[in-house]
Order: sequence, then structure tokens, then C-alpha cells
Amino acid sequence: MRALHLAATAATACLLLPTVARADVLADVRARGELQWCADQEGGGPYVYPREDDPNLVTGFEFDLAAKLASYLGVKATFVQGQWDKLPDMVRTGKCDVVLNGYEYTPERLDVLEATVPYYVYGLQMLTRKGDTIFKTWDDLGTLHDEVKPRIGVLTGSAAETTMIDFCGADNARCEAISYDGNTDSMREVETGKLDGTLQDTPIASFYAPNFPGLVFTGEPVGHGWYVMYVDHEQTALRDALNEAIILSVRNGDIEAIDKTYGIWNKAQEELVGITEAGRFYGFERAVDVKVEKHETPTENTVREDVRPHGWDVVIHYGPILVRSAALTVVLAVISFPIAMAIGLLVAIGRMYGPAWARWPLAAYVEFLRGTPLMLQLYFLFFMLPEVGIAIPAFWTGIIGLAVNYSAYESEIYRAGLQAIPPGQMEAALSLGMSRSLAVRRILVPQAVRIVIPPVVNDFIALFKDTSVVSVVTLVELTKRFSVLSQSTQATVELMLMTALLYLLMSYPMAVLSRRVERSLGVVIP
Repeated sequence: MRALHLAATAATACLLLPTVARADVLADVRARGELQWCADQEGGGPYVYPREDDPNLVTGFEFDLAAKLASYLGVKATFVQGQWDKLPDMVRTGKCDVVLNGYEYTPERLDVLEATVPYYVYGLQMLTRKGDTIFKTWDDLGTLHDEVKPRIGVLTGSAAETTMIDFCGADNARCEAISYDGNTDSMREVETGKLDGTLQDTPIASFYAPNFPGLVFTGEPVGHGWYVMYVDHEQTALRDALNEAIILSVRNGDIEAIDKTYGIWNKAQEELVGITEAGRFYGFERAVDVKVEKHETPTENTVREDVRPHGWDVVIHYGPILVRSAALTVVLAVISFPIAMAIGLLVAIGRMYGPAWARWPLAAYVEFLRGTPLMLQLYFLFFMLPEVGIAIPAFWTGIIGLAVNYSAYESEIYRAGLQAIPPGQMEAALSLGMSRSLAVRRILVPQAVRIVIPPVVNDFIALFKDTSVVSVVTLVELTKRFSVLSQSTQATVELMLMTALLYLLMSYPMAVLSRRVERSLGVVIP
């Protein structure tokens, strides 16, 4: 919830900035021949998740839907990875054309985005542990607080979370809603007995039911809502084109065939027919008049039957993809840290030996960067700068963000190293006719660098782990890849061990190398 609050605060700040007017996105889509749709594969099935045969690629009912809708527009669909709660910001800053990732229709989102007609009607399904008789209906759940407060798991930022928080009450009088970042995390917690139940969107519950034989559906689905696609505000041409594509897909049976492939088609989807035939949905008054020929729909449906790997199968199948993700982690660390060291050294020298007018701004630079989270700084670079016309690619956003953030810490390390050198050395250098800058460069800095080797290496090792934060700017590094694969395979233990081992293999050689350098330079090792 702390991370969610931070993201909400950043999003609010972003809305206060002037929005840069964008050209006709539909024209851009047709000109480049592709529809860029953004989603977060960490959310897992049935929406978007890694393919079993090649985890570098994604699949899911929304992946198939994007391809089908793009074909109606006469273009191809291109998947763009993003963090789930940041997808609207990606659309608003032009990093993708449309959000398609199980986003509910809500009035709040309509204030800043344009929504299409629905492509799926969802409910909320409670799942509990098989054989558990704590409660069997919502009425039971509401009367248990006298004996025990049930703990119910929900997905962070979802309609299920809002529903459970409202039901439990502000003071958790009836129950306690526990938020998780992944769909299957709370299901696993119910199976292990840490939670009493989990409330999931009906497509999630149906899709993952085969993977959790210890869970059962409890009661009938509650709630009612629609998944829609979102485009940038005032991009009505793109919205209308997508509306026509969705209506065609419903009339031709394309959406039904896709949903049945993933086992998520149900009676509630009949509502789509009424919406699309009427050509209107709540505030959408434009009736789309299209003449289409009925396409043939499949007579047989492919039912999802996943066989999840375990043990060494996980290592063999997913080890290479984790190694490739670790390579991105190494590149981010190796490029960004030398930049951080250089900036940090200059800042430290400026604060100690620079002109008086520069010392206060440099001190403010250090305190600001140390006092604000790295995630917020990356968010500013990636999402807020485009609002004023400065767009930095995701990779270089990660490099710059890490380098600038760590430069503040490095400057304090170098400042401590410079202060550890006796003042008499500067005085002696000046008495020999050296200028102050020459004395700093030739006398003080070389000694300070030798002194600060241990803490600098420690920061470098820490940077390897902090690269995980760059997932906020759509980079899929090692930790993000672990989260994505863990959600889609449930092979959490094996993936976690491999990920930890890779981080150890990346950081331990640096620790050994630093020890050797310390010994060669005569640095005292405790």
C-alpha cells in the first residue's frame, strides 16, 4: 500500500503539469503499420503472460485480442511491457497507443483517458481452501467478526481490493483485506493456510483453477464490471476505430472463440452482444454503423491444460531467460555506477573546495536525491519529462536515474575520504607553489580514492540489487523477470533460488576483487 500511495502521489503531480498536445494517434498507427498496446506480463494469465515454449514471447487472451483488433485496423499488434499501475501514464506520454490489460471501466479514469466499449464482462469470485468450513457465502463472511476476522487476499489496485476494503469496513470490523501484487500470490497463501480466502476477477479464478486443486469456488460471483481499452484523452478517432473493431469481433464470434480458448467464456459475456448491437455503452452515444460479413467461428474450442514444470525442468527451461535478464542488470550497473562515481567526486570537491556560491546548491542536490525514493526519481524522468517535450528512452532513463541517485551517496563517501586527509597536506602543497585545484587533483583525490574503496565497492554491490527498481520504466531486468515467471508458472522456489544465485554470482566477484585491490594499496582491512 505504501508503494501504491507513492504511485498515486506521483500520478497526481503528473496531472498538475501541462499536457503536451498529441497529434492524431490513429493516423500514426496506420502510418507506421502497427498498434502498440501496453500491458504488464507480471499480471499473468489469462491476460498476458510468457509463453511456455519461449518465455521471451507472450500469449494470453488479450494478446490474441490485440492481434485480432489490429487486423481489423489493417495493422499489426506490438506488445509493449509496462508496470500495471503505470500503464495510463505510458499512454498519456506516448509510449504506447492503448492500454489493454484487464483495466476496469471507472469514472475516475475517464477524467484523463478515453475508454472503448467493453470486450469482457467480469464478476468477482471468492475462493477458499477445500474442506474449510469457515464461511460458504458472503452472508457468512459478514457474521464471523465476533469469532474471528477472516483474512482475504486481493490484487493491489483491482476492483476486488476496492470491494473487500468497502465490505470489511474502514476499521476492518468484518474482515481484513490483504493486498498482493500478483494474481496467484494470494491463491497460494490460501492453500498454505495463511489466508482464509481470496477474491479474484472471474477470468483469473477460472484460468488458474487447474493449478490450485486445493481451492474451491465459494458462493456465486459478486459484483459486475467491464474490461475496456483506454487511449489518451481526446484521441476519439482511435477510440472509435477500436470500438468498431470490438463490435466486429463480437458480431463475428472472434471474442467468443478467443475467450473459449482460455476457458473464460461464460454466460455473462452475452451482455457484450446487447452492448455492441446497440452501438452504445453508458456515455458512449455514438452508434457504430458497420456492415460486415459473418466470419466462420471455430466449432471446437481448445481448452487450456497447462503442465507446469518443476524442479530441474524449471532450471533447464527458464534458466537461460533469467541469465539473459541478468545480463541487462549487469549492463545497467556497469554503465551507471562509473557515472555516479564521477558525478559524486565532482560534487564532493565542489562542496569542500569550490566557490561559496556553489556549495549550497550542491548540498541541496545531495540532500534532495538522498531524501527522495529512487522509484519516484525514475518516474519523474520517464513519465513527467515527456509532458514538457523531453522523452528519454527507457534504457537511458534507467542509466541516468541510477547514476544520478547514487551520485549523491558517492559524493558523501568521497567527502568523508577528503576530510580524512590531514589539512596540513593542502597547506604544504600550497606552500610549494601548487594551485588549490592542482593540489586537490594531485595530492588529495588519489589518497581519498584509496581510503573510500571499501564503501564504494559496497555501493556498487548494492546497485546490482537496486536495478530492480527500473521495472517502473518498463525495463525487464532480473527481478522483474523472476516476478513475471513466478506468476505464470508458480515455480516460485526454483525461480527464487536461481535468481538469488545469479545476484550472488554478479556481486561476489566484485567483493573478492575489491579485497585484492585493498591489499595491493595497503588499505587496512578489519
